[in-house]
Amino acid sequence: MAKRFDGSQQALDLNNIRTDPDLVSHNIEIVLNWKTNMEAVIKIIEENIPELTSLNLSNNRIQKLDELAELVTKVPNLKTLNLSHNELKSDRELDKVKGLKLVELWLNKNPLCNHFKDHASYIRSDGQDLPPPIGFDVETPTTIPPCKGSSFGSDEFKVLILHFLQQYYSIYDSGDRQPLLDAYHDGASLSLTTPYSTQNPSRSSLGEYHKDSRNLKRIKDSTMRFRLLKHTRLNVVAFLNELPKTQHDIASFTVDVNTYTSTLLSFTVSGVFKEVAVDGKSRDSTMAFSRVFITVPAGTSGLCIVNDQLFIRMATTEEIRRAFVAPAPTPSSSPVPTLTAPQQEMLTAFSLKSGMNLEWSQKCLQDNEWDFNRAAHIFTQLKREGQIPDVAFIK
Repeated sequence: MAKRFDGSQQALDLNNIRTDPDLVSHNIEIVLNWKTNMEAVIKIIEENIPELTSLNLSNNRIQKLDELAELVTKVPNLKTLNLSHNELKSDRELDKVKGLKLVELWLNKNPLCNHFKDHASYIRSDGQDLPPPIGFDVETPTTIPPCKGSSFGSDEFKVLILHFLQQYYSIYDSGDRQPLLDAYHDGASLSLTTPYSTQNPSRSSLGEYHKDSRNLKRIKDSTMRFRLLKHTRLNVVAFLNELPKTQHDIASFTVDVNTYTSTLLSFTVSGVFKEVAVDGKSRDSTMAFSRVFITVPAGTSGLCIVNDQLFIRMATTEEIRRAFVAPAPTPSSSPVPTLTAPQQEMLTAFSLKSGMNLEWSQKCLQDNEWDFNRAAHIFTQLKREGQIPDVAFIK
């Protein structure tokens, strides 16, 4: 169930839970139309996420809402309840959840909807007229523009930042973070934050981070706020060494440059990662992070961190779906010696034509069975959709 919970939105998505691949693979059947199953789900919510604000129960063949009446006292902050695509036959079932202070209630594609002659009678079925809808002066149809990905400000910053991030996270994920001392200024500071929640942190996948969280909504004492702020590069790296070992999905990274002058560069990097156990196996839970680095120039072409603000949360369903689908090749591997002469020639030509480095060019060719034209077509399509990470173009 943790995979279906979005901590940043306090939302639980149980849509069509009975066909969940993880449950099916373990021969576990959850039918929310069964009283015992629904009661078990509500108990899990009560004990682990009582601050829940959004619950999606669509596509679960639900016929009765008796057990949902308990949500009134057990999940008092619930604002959105999605019961669409179920088998509710009578609007009298809704009396059982009248105590909920809902802002949104979804009932479409239930048999009870057929009892109303039009949309107006449907939305006023409780006998009370609703306020008029809010209108927006926009053209119809209107679509939200696609995400534009990273914003570097200039090609010079792009090369500088991507090179820095490759070096930083190759060390961060290596198992020994001590070499990160070279990345921080002597007087550097670091803070870690997790989302504010009143639930028991030990029951959350963020429990390892929660005890060090400097979330100002949770920490009111000024002395504790100061203590949770890590000062000097020795203390910063010592703290980072205590955090769980990780594997970051470099391909998920997006970068936004916030501020830059001749003596300072501030940028935010966001992405996803997994924790890595001692035996090298990743934990099931995927987490998301957003990190603000404030840096100053170091040497002729490097960066030195003076302030590091790390925010960690559970990944959304969409982030989990897209995570680690195209793992980046390890920087230390050299693809050329294992190739035949024609393949090396094709690799060089493809790298020149696509602009990608050799590692990513080889991956694209291998994935397309060394068919140059097909690889070029796939590359063009993925680039147009913005699915190729910036690290693929670092040479």
